[in-house]
Amino acid sequence: MRMLKNNLGYPRVGDNRQLKKACEQYWAGTISRDELHQTAWKLRETSLKLQQEAGIDLIPCNDFSFYDHVLDMSLMLGAIPKRYSSILTAVKGNAEIDLYFAMARGYQKDGLDIPAMEMTKWFDTNYHFIVPEFTVDQEFKLFSEKAFAEFTSAKQILGSNPKPVLTGPVTYLLLGKEKSNDENAPIAFNRIDLIKKLVPVYVEIINTFKSYGAEWIQMDEPYLSLDLSEVEKQAFQYAYEEISKKCNGIKILLTSYFESLGDNTALALHLPVAAVHIDLVRSAEQLNEVLKYTPPTLTLSLGVVDGRNIWKNDYVKALYHIQKAVAVLGSERIMIAASCSLLHSPCDLDLETTLNPVIKNWMAFARQKLDEISDLYEIANGKNELLSQNILALESRKSSSLIHRKDVKERLDAISEKDATRNSVFSERQQIQKKRFNLPFFPTTTIGSFPQTADIRQLRAKLKKGSISLADYDLAIESATLESIHWQEEIDIDVLVHGEFERNDMVEYFGEMLQGFVFTRNGWVQSYGSRCVKPPVIFGDIKREKDLTVRWSKFAQEHTNKPMKGMLTGPITILQWSFVRNDQPRSETAFQLALAIRDEVLALENAGISIIQIDEPAIREGLPLRKNQRATYLDWAIKAFRISASGVKDETQIHTHMCYSEFNDIIENIAEMDADVITIETSRSQMELLDAFIDFNYPNEIGPGVYDIHSPRIPSVQEMVQLLEKAAISIPIRNLWVNPDCGLKTRNWPETKQALLNMVQAAKQMRTKALTPLERSI
Repeated sequence: MRMLKNNLGYPRVGDNRQLKKACEQYWAGTISRDELHQTAWKLRETSLKLQQEAGIDLIPCNDFSFYDHVLDMSLMLGAIPKRYSSILTAVKGNAEIDLYFAMARGYQKDGLDIPAMEMTKWFDTNYHFIVPEFTVDQEFKLFSEKAFAEFTSAKQILGSNPKPVLTGPVTYLLLGKEKSNDENAPIAFNRIDLIKKLVPVYVEIINTFKSYGAEWIQMDEPYLSLDLSEVEKQAFQYAYEEISKKCNGIKILLTSYFESLGDNTALALHLPVAAVHIDLVRSAEQLNEVLKYTPPTLTLSLGVVDGRNIWKNDYVKALYHIQKAVAVLGSERIMIAASCSLLHSPCDLDLETTLNPVIKNWMAFARQKLDEISDLYEIANGKNELLSQNILALESRKSSSLIHRKDVKERLDAISEKDATRNSVFSERQQIQKKRFNLPFFPTTTIGSFPQTADIRQLRAKLKKGSISLADYDLAIESATLESIHWQEEIDIDVLVHGEFERNDMVEYFGEMLQGFVFTRNGWVQSYGSRCVKPPVIFGDIKREKDLTVRWSKFAQEHTNKPMKGMLTGPITILQWSFVRNDQPRSETAFQLALAIRDEVLALENAGISIIQIDEPAIREGLPLRKNQRATYLDWAIKAFRISASGVKDETQIHTHMCYSEFNDIIENIAEMDADVITIETSRSQMELLDAFIDFNYPNEIGPGVYDIHSPRIPSVQEMVQLLEKAAISIPIRNLWVNPDCGLKTRNWPETKQALLNMVQAAKQMRTKALTPLERSI
C-alpha cells in the first residue's frame, strides 16, 4: 500500500466570492432559490475537480456550507430552537434554506420577529460559527438531508466516493450552550450529558452514508486539542465505542487541529477509529509522543501543510516529519495532509497578477496547498527536483532585503515599561474626562463604521481604475461624512463617528499605509456567512511613515461641536486578521504594530481628537487553546495594546471594542488593558457576556451592545431598554454606555437609521427610568 493524500476541507465562497454574492442576492429577493442552489452546485463541482486534478485521494464533501458548517450540523440533527418553529409555515414553500438563514440571521417579516442564534469565534480563528442551543429536554433527530445529497452529487462528479465531513458529536455539544425553557430559571444541566441522546442520530447518519457507498467519514473533533474534564473524556469514549459497534464496515478519520493532543493523546489514539489526524504545523513536537503510543492498527494523518497561513511550505521540515512517521508505522499507515481545513486560506495564488513576484514566490493559497500535499508525496517517493525548487524559494526569502529594517528593530529594543503605562490611574482620569465631555448618563455612540453603500464602493473602484481624480473622490467622501455627521446630530447621538466611508476594511486600510505589508486582489477568506475579508500579508518589518486617519477625523471634528471619535484598529487585531510572517515570533510583529498605532494615536490627539477608539475584537481570538500557554500570550498582547494607547494625556479618552468572543476567562487581563471605555457584543447573548464583567467588578466604563448588527432585524426601543435594564442591575450607571454590538458597515441605511433612532430613545428612557431626580439634575 502507499501513503494517502488527504484534504480536510476546501474554501466555500469561490475565487470571486460567488457564494457571498448569490446569498446576498437571494436575501434581497433578486435571485430564486433554484439560482442560489445552482451557484452552490457549481462551486462544489469546481472544488471537487480541483482536488481530483491535484491527486488528492480523500476528497471531502459536506465541507460546503451556505452560512456555517456548525449551523448545518444543528439543522441536520434537528437541534432547532423552538422560537423558529413558526417559520416553516410562514415561508413560501416551507423551504429548509429559509429556516436555516433565519437561524443565522434572524427573521423579521410575515408578522414574525425572531432573533438570530448567537455567534462566536471558531477556536482561535477569525471564522465565526452559529452557537448550538440545547435545553434540558433536548431531542435530536435526522432533519436535514443536505449532506447526503451533496455526497451523491460529489460521487457523480468524481466518479468515486468522496469523504463526508461531520462535526464530531462531542465537539458539537461542547460548541453549544445550555438554554433554559424559562429565561428566569437557572440552568440545571450540562450539555455534555446529552451525548447518549445525540449519538444514535450520528449512528443513523453514518450508516446512511455507508448505504450510499461511503468508505471514509471525517469526524472533526478539535476539542481533543483543548483541556478536557473527565466527563468530557468519557463522552469521547462512549460516543466512538457506540459508533464503532453500530457502524461496521466504514472507516472513521478522527481529526484534531490548531494545537497538540497533549494530555489527550492516549485518549484520541485508543478510540476505536481507523485514523487520527494531528496538526504538525501548530505543534510539531507532539509527533514523538503520538508515534510512541499509536496502536498497531491505526493510521496517522500528518498535517504538515499549513492550512491557516499563506507561506510556502518548508518541504525539508515536512519531509522530516513524514519520514519519521514512516520509519515507525510504514508508508501504508500514513496520510499526508494540510494541518486543518483550507477554509482559512484564500482560493488561488495564480489569480494574483499584480503581486510583487519576489514575494509571490514565497506564498501558497488553497489551490497551491493541494499541490504541496501532492509534492510531498512525490518527494517522499524520490522526486528530488521538487525539493530543490522549494529550497531555492525559501532561501530567497531568508536573504531578501525587503524584509528587515534596522530603525524598526532599534526602536523595538528601546521599549520600556513607561511606554505601556498611562500617566494616571483610571479613577483619576475618569473625573477629568467627565468634566471635559459633560456627557449625560447612558451616553450613546456607535462602534465606528456606517453602511458602505454601492455608491461608496463604486466610488472607491473608480478611484482605483483612475476614472475619477483623487480630488473628486475626496469631495464625495467629504459629502458622505458630512451627511452622516448631521444625521447623528439630528437624532442626538452623544459621541459621533465620521462613518469610515474612506475605508475598505478595518485592517486592510491601515496595512495599505504601513511599511511591511503587501496586498492581494482576490485573497478572500470567509469570516461568517456572506462576510468575506481579504487579510493583508505582513512580510517584513512594520513602520508608520505618514498619517493614517488624521485627515478624515480632523475634518469630521471641524464640522461638529460634539466629540468625534478617532477610529483605529489595534495591534493585536491587525496581527490576528493578517497573514503574519512566520520568520520571527508573533510578539515582535505585535510590538512593531503597537508602535505604529501609538504614533497615530498621538497624531490624532495633536489634531484635536479627544476620544480615540482602538478596536481589539481579536484579542481573545489569539488566546492559546491550552490554558497553561495563555499567560505568555496575554503578557505581550496586553502590553502591545497599552503601548499603542498609553502616550496620551489623561483628558484624552481611550475606547476599545471587542465582539463575538467569550471573555469570562480573561476578564482580569481585559481590565489590565486599562481602556477608559470598552464596548462589547452582548445583544445576541441577551447580556450573558456581562456576567464576567459583573463577577469581576470591572472597574472602567463599559458599553454593552444593544443592537445585533449581524442580523437585518431591527430591535424595538423596548427590547433595548430591557437589555439596558439587565446591564444596569449590576454595572454602575455612571459607567454604562449605549451602543450597537459592532460597526454598521454591512447593514443598509434604512435599518441602520431606524435601529439607531430606537437606540437613542432607549437611552433617553433609561435616563428617566433608572436615575433619581438628583442624578438627572447632575
